[in-house]
Amino acid sequence: MFATMILAIAIVALFQFAIYYWRAVLTGVASVPVSSQVLEATHANDTELRGSDFRRLASLYHLTPELQRGGSGLGLVSLYFSVVRKAEVLFGKLSPAVMIWGEREMALCARYAAVQIDRRLQANLEQAASMRSC
Repeated sequence: MFATMILAIAIVALFQFAIYYWRAVLTGVASVPVSSQVLEATHANDTELRGSDFRRLASLYHLTPELQRGGSGLGLVSLYFSVVRKAEVLFGKLSPAVMIWGEREMALCARYAAVQIDRRLQANLEQAASMRSC
């Protein structure tokens, strides 16, 4: 019984650590500056990326070709965006703090998608330049 309880606590702690680590990686990637090319393509300013831009950025991400394997996708970020959006819809009317938190988190997801688009475009440009130099 005692061993089972310790195992359960360890699993919960590990799961919580994994969530915090993933959130830190998401924030770190989203803090990278976005190039003007991506901002022009999305018709947004760097300070104006909002949660409402995420769907447009996600569709633009899927349109950009990936020439190199091993890149990260938007799968977990899209899931996180959906969960936050549903939480904002359900609890946002009860608490303005939840609405503010939800918008901030959805804007973080939009910035992450913009950075991933920028990374794909830069990798594709570098690969095209290396093919031209051969």
